[in-house]
Amino acid sequence: MNYAQLFGIANLIALVTWAALALARFVTPLRRFVDPAASYWVPALFAAGYVWLIAPGFVGVLQHNSFGSLAGVATLFADPRNLLAAWVHILAFDLFVGGWIARKSAEENISAFLVVPILLFTFMFGPGGYLTFMLVRLAMRKGAP
Repeated sequence: MNYAQLFGIANLIALVTWAALALARFVTPLRRFVDPAASYWVPALFAAGYVWLIAPGFVGVLQHNSFGSLAGVATLFADPRNLLAAWVHILAFDLFVGGWIARKSAEENISAFLVVPILLFTFMFGPGGYLTFMLVRLAMRKGAP
């Protein structure tokens, strides 16, 4: 299997998991299965994939100080294996954060109609979705509508 195929599989897994996470905001019994899968198990799967991808070249990355400059990072990501590893890294952490948002919103009784767009924003723009959720939580605590 080549890196392009692995990229497609990772994206499909992420998309299905995100869709299930959003659906579970409206179908409460699904949360029992979906929330742990989205919060822990699928990110753990991505983490294992990341380690598998990054481990063979890890020493080389450290030796060449690839993270010391933007040009170094660009060179590092010119390798398809490293680029895929970075993408899987993003998928893992964004999904972990999305799972946290889903669980926290349920604990704080935040409407699914508000949370699902935030989850979509987190899926597409990671930290922007997290920031949006934190601002919504802050506004709700201050009594804003």
